[in-house]
Amino acid sequence: MKTRYKIATMALIMSVFACDLNEEPYGFYSEENFYKTASDAESAVDYAYDALTFLEYSRAIFFVGDLPTEEFGPKGDESIDNQNLDKWVVGSFSTNIMLAKYFKYGYIAINRANAVIKNIPDGKFEQDLKDKYLGEAYFLRAWNYFNLVKVFGKVPMHTSLVETVSQTAAPMAKDLDEVYDFIIADAEKAVALLKVNQALGRADKVAAQALLAKVYLFIASAKEHNVPLYSDMNKDVNTMYQLAAKYASDVITGQSVYGFENNLVSIYDVDKPLGRENIFLLSMDRTGASEGDYSKISKLFIPYIDGATIYLKNPDNTYTKSHDGWSVFQTQTNFYNSFDNSDKRKTELMVTTTYDASGVVSAQYPSKIVYPFTRKYIDPNFIGDKTSTKPFLIRFSEVALTYAEAAGPTTESYTLINQIRNRAGLGNLTPGLSIENFRLAVWNERAWELAFEGNRLYDLRRFNKVTQVVPEAAGITAEQAAFYPIPQTEIDLNTGL
Repeated sequence: MKTRYKIATMALIMSVFACDLNEEPYGFYSEENFYKTASDAESAVDYAYDALTFLEYSRAIFFVGDLPTEEFGPKGDESIDNQNLDKWVVGSFSTNIMLAKYFKYGYIAINRANAVIKNIPDGKFEQDLKDKYLGEAYFLRAWNYFNLVKVFGKVPMHTSLVETVSQTAAPMAKDLDEVYDFIIADAEKAVALLKVNQALGRADKVAAQALLAKVYLFIASAKEHNVPLYSDMNKDVNTMYQLAAKYASDVITGQSVYGFENNLVSIYDVDKPLGRENIFLLSMDRTGASEGDYSKISKLFIPYIDGATIYLKNPDNTYTKSHDGWSVFQTQTNFYNSFDNSDKRKTELMVTTTYDASGVVSAQYPSKIVYPFTRKYIDPNFIGDKTSTKPFLIRFSEVALTYAEAAGPTTESYTLINQIRNRAGLGNLTPGLSIENFRLAVWNERAWELAFEGNRLYDLRRFNKVTQVVPEAAGITAEQAAFYPIPQTEIDLNTGL
């Protein structure tokens, strides 16, 4: 659950006034005496993490990262903006509210990190705490810029704290190199400053290493596949792959806290969020006072069945209780069928039958259950609509797949991907693949392993496959597939654009 951080002592200005073109700074702190103690500094860092749980930002992980792909589509009465994301109505994207809010809250999060980076060095407390808080702030700034560049491409560069209205007009980055160089520098600082310290909702050294691996892989594969703007980057593809493999290897071999879980269902046990698999995930708890403190993410994925409690059968033939949902994210039949029928990620992590409290079948797909749904977001101890379900932002399995794709068909890469496949009940990957075919096989494996976790659009983009895989995107340009436009409201408000 989010802590209530000394917000009374801070001036937070988060909104843009639509009646004129004067933009007020996002996430602005005004207390001159703040950051003097370790407690103050920790509150400020918590406040920076808090921005990730804004409803418009945390839900957009799925609305932006998965909805426009082949994984799932929206319910029929979902908002027109979300329908347009699913249908790739590109002419509507510049005024799409979901995209505009994702952009806005990304910069709120960045400005809160900028406040920490500016002020903590002058604090009067221990250097090891300063290093920890600064490391987390650098991670958060890199994390949020990576989110923005994957979605919008070139973006405005707010590299320091926005404290006045005149500072809101940040210039657009001249190219993708400028954005990524900034992200990489921040993530490297985070790696240098942080220690291995798994904590719910917080980033540590391993999370920063994993972020660097993700960043380098994205650059390498996007340039290799001639994605617009990436093809012009001043980066060597092989060097980027080598760096992605290096940082992923640091995660895999350089610590003993994180690793593979043997049981698929246990990865997503809502009451065990600090399992070995989970490197970075949001902190949300069903006892919270308002949404963001708690989560309704499960309601988005689960279909409406009876408007009542349902029960899911576990692999050991016990049952797990859940509420039913709102049917917002409806799994596409073709995507469900793309799983091998013996894949436990289909048979154990996708639900086609529900039961009543006595274990009697109450509903089945394709009848009363209108689509197979994921059980990655299930909270058996839900309180009404309030759950502790949360996005899985970095998992160990993703880092292992990142290493395998970056390193190519080495013995180590085959070992890692086969571990993931064997855990899912599948045989080993075909041996002796060429580097191109091996990387494509890893890319396909990511679709099944990371399904419904907000990654798919970005995998499609970096492989330049949006228009090939998503029927609704057929006919759009490569540039339209690779990037959403900067929201028109931001262009109107920022003279720097």
